[in-house]
Amino acid sequence: MTTTTNTTIPTAAITPMTTDGTLGESGLYRLMTWLSPGFPVGAFSYSHGVEYAIEAGLVTDGDGLRHWIDGIIRYGAGRVDADLFRDAWQAEAGAGDLAATVELANAMRGSKEMALESTAQGTAFLDAVLGTASDPAVIAAMQRLSAIDRKPAYAVAVAVAAAAVGVPLRPALTSFLHALAANLISAAVRIVPLGQSDGQRALARLEAPILAAANAALSRDPEDFGAAAPMVDWCSMQHETQYTRLFRS
Repeated sequence: MTTTTNTTIPTAAITPMTTDGTLGESGLYRLMTWLSPGFPVGAFSYSHGVEYAIEAGLVTDGDGLRHWIDGIIRYGAGRVDADLFRDAWQAEAGAGDLAATVELANAMRGSKEMALESTAQGTAFLDAVLGTASDPAVIAAMQRLSAIDRKPAYAVAVAVAAAAVGVPLRPALTSFLHALAANLISAAVRIVPLGQSDGQRALARLEAPILAAANAALSRDPEDFGAAAPMVDWCSMQHETQYTRLFRS
């Protein structure tokens, strides 16, 4: 006797945001997809100056790497991208100027390579979503973003996609910052070299700074915008002429 199994998914499971405003299973699935190392944005090609920091002896072990990334998250591009993410999400949700956010994102980079890192990944994300998505809402949002006459920053592109399908801002932003830290750790593991366990310990210890950074962006005055990580910018600039390198930034 053949039996059949009902594989119908409950409506609540395919809703990005639940009725109480929290992240639904579909929203979680989309975040995991878009921020997965396998999503084709080329994140593995960029180290955000970490490659030169290692070359210069500024990062030599797991603890040093954790402190370095903590600084980026709190005071550098992590802080800037968190604010850009917030503003882009809100703009897509109808409470801001997306074109102005895209323009600001292009200006808020400390070096040529950091600008490339941001816009190349943003453009790749936009193209990948347009090439794979079936949701009319996210397709329309990506088309609106591509119509702006500037290359979108990675943070902006991810935020617009998340807002378009109703993924709540807080978990979307936290996931983005986690992915940023994880990519930098992955780069360092390949260069220092560090063991995989050292990398995972660093990521685990960055949980509190990442959560704090997301919370700070959500409560910070939008006018309090900027970064203060000059050594990271310096390493990025030095990386432009580094003799032997594996990464594009």
